Amino acid sequence: MTIKTLPGAPEGRPCAGISSQLQPRAMDRWNAGVRAAANDEGDRSISVYDVIGYDYWNGDGVTAKRVAAALRSMGAGPVTVNINSPGGDMFEGLAIYNLLREHDGEVTVKVLGLAASAASVIAMAGDTVEISRAGFLMIHNAWVMAVGNRNDLAEVAATLKPFDDAMASIYAARTGADQKAMAKLMDAETWIGGQAAIDDGFADSLLPSDQVEKGSGKASASAARRIEAGLRASGMPKSEAMRLISEFKSSSGDPAGGGEGDPTEHGQKAVAQPSEADIAAALRSFTL
Repeated sequence: MTIKTLPGAPEGRPCAGISSQLQPRAMDRWNAGVRAAANDEGDRSISVYDVIGYDYWNGDGVTAKRVAAALRSMGAGPVTVNINSPGGDMFEGLAIYNLLREHDGEVTVKVLGLAASAASVIAMAGDTVEISRAGFLMIHNAWVMAVGNRNDLAEVAATLKPFDDAMASIYAARTGADQKAMAKLMDAETWIGGQAAIDDGFADSLLPSDQVEKGSGKASASAARRIEAGLRASGMPKSEAMRLISEFKSSSGDPAGGGEGDPTEHGQKAVAQPSEADIAAALRSFTL
């Protein structure tokens, strides 16, 4: 299949008051240390190794702006996209999908670990899609946070439907399955393993194991993201969740929130980075 025949995705964001969110369960199953083997990275590769959209805790994230800049710098020709991401901002993911779909050159997607939610949409933009035997795709409806009364929320649901329909049409075009069948899989939040992804048409072949390596990842950033996702799932506004986590991390010895100890107190032993369990226990009272 050529991506040039795949359907385009709607651009932009639907309206104010809606923000696409990272699904907490995807964070639980994401191993941030999975990467392409060193000899498999090249000048014509794009790494999708983080949350989709701007990432407050890491200071970057994978954005359409960043991918567009990378594609411009490469020019026409083949591109490899290496993916290990828990997803994130669905609207940003659709924009990245469109960029890859419109690229003048063959696009090879390699799902090294997890391609969840918005990252699974990006994965569909490959002329060829390879997935590791231990890899997973996760597809679901847009997962958002919204505020307002019942009329506002009914409008939000209606506004999101075309985006869900667009994702279902992308999965259907890739797999050759019926769009309604894809919508049912999205309704159920479906996890699709490596071989099953090939059997069902989401991917073309298994990725050789020597093309994947596992590093340590960014544990502290991952912990903060997971806790933020949990707090926001309980209904806490993003700004409040980030403020609480930052305050707790700072109180543990790092004014910048990194848990490295006070850099102005030379000669003193740095305070250890609080564990995810420590932070969760300290913040649990806010979610009751």
